[in-house]
Amino acid sequence: MTVTDWYTALVPENPARRRNLMIAAGVGVGCVAILGALVSAGGVDAQQVSSTAAETIIDESTGSVFVQVAGEVLKPGVYELPVDSRVFDAIAAAGGLSENANAASVNLARPVDDGEQIIVSNTLGEVPSGSVVKININRATAAEFDALPRIGPTIAERIVVFRNDNGPFGSVDELGNVPGIGDTTLAGIRDLLTL
Repeated sequence: MTVTDWYTALVPENPARRRNLMIAAGVGVGCVAILGALVSAGGVDAQQVSSTAAETIIDESTGSVFVQVAGEVLKPGVYELPVDSRVFDAIAAAGGLSENANAASVNLARPVDDGEQIIVSNTLGEVPSGSVVKININRATAAEFDALPRIGPTIAERIVVFRNDNGPFGSVDELGNVPGIGDTTLAGIRDLLTL
C-alpha cells in the first residue's frame, strides 16, 4: 500500500479544507502576479520585494510543531509539521501506516501538539518493542497520555487530575486506580509506561 493509497482510503474528502487551500493558492498566485507587474513597471524596487519575501518565509517558519511518530508506521521518527497539522498529517510524514497497523488505534483527525508522541499499534493492539520511548506516568502531560492506545483525551485528563490530587504513582499498576482504566486498558499500555 502506497502513501497515496493509504491517504485516500483513510482520509475522507474535506471540501472546506480543499476550498481553503484553493483560496490560499489563488491569493498567492494573485500576489505574485501583482508583484511581478509592479516590478516590471518599475513601481517597486526588486530588492524590497525580495527582502519582504524573506521576512514572510521567516514568519511562516515559526508556525511549526515537532512530533514523534512511532509504532506501526513505515518511517518512525521526529517530524516538523505546520502548526495546524493533524495526526493523519504526522503519519503521512512518517511514510504512512505499515501493513500491520491498526488505524483505529489513533484519532487521525485530532490536531497535533508540539512535542507529542503519536503511537500507532498493530492489529493486535500491541506496539512493536524498541519503537517507542516509554512515558513517565509521574511527569507525562495529558497530551502524552492521550497519544497512548486506548486512552482518549477524557481519560488522559483524569490521569493528570488523579496524579495531582493523590500525589505521584508508586507503580504502573496504580494507574488502574484512575476511573476509566480497567485491567484490559492497563495491560495494553503497560509496556509503554515507566516511573
